[in-house]
Amino acid sequence: MMKIAILDDYFSRAQSYAKWESFPNLSFTFFNSHVSDTSELIEMLTLFDAVGLMRERTPFPKEIINALPNLKLIVTSGMRNAAIDLDAAKARRVVVCGTTSPRHATAELAFMLIMMLCRKVIPLVNGLKQDNIWQPVMGHDIRGKTLGIVGLGRLGTYVTKLGQAFGMDVIAWSSNLDKEQADRLGVRAVSKAELFTRSDFVSIHYKLSDRSQGLIGEEELKLLGPAGYIVNTSRAEIIDQAALLRCLNDGSLGGLATDVYTNEPADNQNELVSHPKVLATPHIGYCTEETFTIFFQEMLAAFEAFKGGQPINVIN
Repeated sequence: MMKIAILDDYFSRAQSYAKWESFPNLSFTFFNSHVSDTSELIEMLTLFDAVGLMRERTPFPKEIINALPNLKLIVTSGMRNAAIDLDAAKARRVVVCGTTSPRHATAELAFMLIMMLCRKVIPLVNGLKQDNIWQPVMGHDIRGKTLGIVGLGRLGTYVTKLGQAFGMDVIAWSSNLDKEQADRLGVRAVSKAELFTRSDFVSIHYKLSDRSQGLIGEEELKLLGPAGYIVNTSRAEIIDQAALLRCLNDGSLGGLATDVYTNEPADNQNELVSHPKVLATPHIGYCTEETFTIFFQEMLAAFEAFKGGQPINVIN
C-alpha cells in the first residue's frame, strides 16, 4: 500500500474532483490546513511515500526532502513549481511529476480585476451594502485606456486579447520581448519606463526568478502615477513590496489589485489585504472548478502510474 499525503486541501475540496477510492493500492490522507512550520511538516509527513502539492502553497526545499525517509514521489499541479528543490529530489531519487494546466483562468481573473478597478466596483458595492450610499464614486470607461503588459507570454497574450476586445490600447515590455510576436498581436513593444509612463493599468505576467525579484520598484510605480493601477496575478516578489506600500500610502500610485502575497495564506492583518487602495483576492487565479478537476484527476493518474512502474508527466 502506497501512502500519499495531499497537502493544502483548503476547505476539503480535493476529494470531490477525482475518484480517489478507485485505486485500493493507494491510501490517501488529505490535509485541509496549511502547515508552515518545517519541523511540524516533516513530522506530519514522515510515514508517507508520496505527496501531492498545489503549487506553490507549501515549499518543498532540500531540508524537507532529505528529512522524509519514505519519500519516493512528489506530484504537483502544473508542470512548474518553483517551491520544489528539483536538484535535491533528483539527488534523493525522488521522482517529481506534474499535471497539465489550462492557465486561461488566471488571465480571466487578471482582466476582471482590471475592470473592477476601472469601474470602482468594490467601493460602489460596499457603499451600497454596508453604508447604504447610492453611487458614492464614479468609475471610468475601459475603452480607450492603455493596458501595459509586463511579460507577453501565454498569460500575457490572453490578457492582451481581452483588453483589445474591450477597445484598450495594449503595449508590452519584458527583458526578452519577441517584437515579431508583439507585432502579430497588434501590441506596441516599448521600454519598461515608457510602459509605466503611458499605461493606465499594468498587468504582470512574469515568472519569479532571481532576475525578476523586485523587477518593479519605486521608480516604475511612480511613473504609473496617482491615476494608475497595477494588477499582480503572478508572484508578489516581482514588485518591491516596501516600495509598493510607500507609493500606496503617499498617493504616488492610484491603486493595486493583487492575488498574490509574500506569505500565504494571507489574512486581514496583512498590510496589503487591509489597505483601502487595494483590491485583494486570496490567490484564486487558477482556482476554478474546471482547473481543479484537471489538476486532481491528473494528479491521481500520476500516483497510479508511478505505482504501476510507469511514471507520467515527469519533471525531473
